[in-house]
Amino acid sequence: MHKSKLAGFIIDCQTPDLKGSAEFWGAALGMITETFPGEAGEKYIKLQSPETQLNIEVQTVTHPSRIHLDIETDDIEAEVSRLQRLGAKEIERIKTWVIMEAPTGHRFCVVQAEPGNTFDDTANHWQE
Repeated sequence: MHKSKLAGFIIDCQTPDLKGSAEFWGAALGMITETFPGEAGEKYIKLQSPETQLNIEVQTVTHPSRIHLDIETDDIEAEVSRLQRLGAKEIERIKTWVIMEAPTGHRFCVVQAEPGNTFDDTANHWQE
C-alpha cells in the first residue's frame, strides 16, 4: 500500500523576471513570497499563507506559461504505475520527481513526500 495527495500548484512562468512574477502572484493570492536557498532560489519562489496547507510555487520555465499540479507520494514508483494504469504517460524523470501527462494533455509532477511527512487524514491510501 502507498499513499498520495495533492501537494500543491506550480505557476510556470516563461519570464526572465522570476521575482516580479512571484510578487504579482503573491499579491494576487494574498500570500507572501519566500525565496528558496541556494540554486533552487534561482528557479523557484514559494508563496506562503498561514491559512492553507497547499504548496504554491512560482517557477521560471522555457516552455509557455501554465499552471501544473504536484501529487505528493510516499512511493513514487507505485504512484507512477497507478497513474499509468489510469491512462497517464510518463514524460520525463528529473532529479527526484517524474513529469507525467494526463490523458487530457495536462502535465503534472509526481513528487516524493518530504522527510517526516506522515500524511495527514487528507492522503489517499492505495492498494496495489
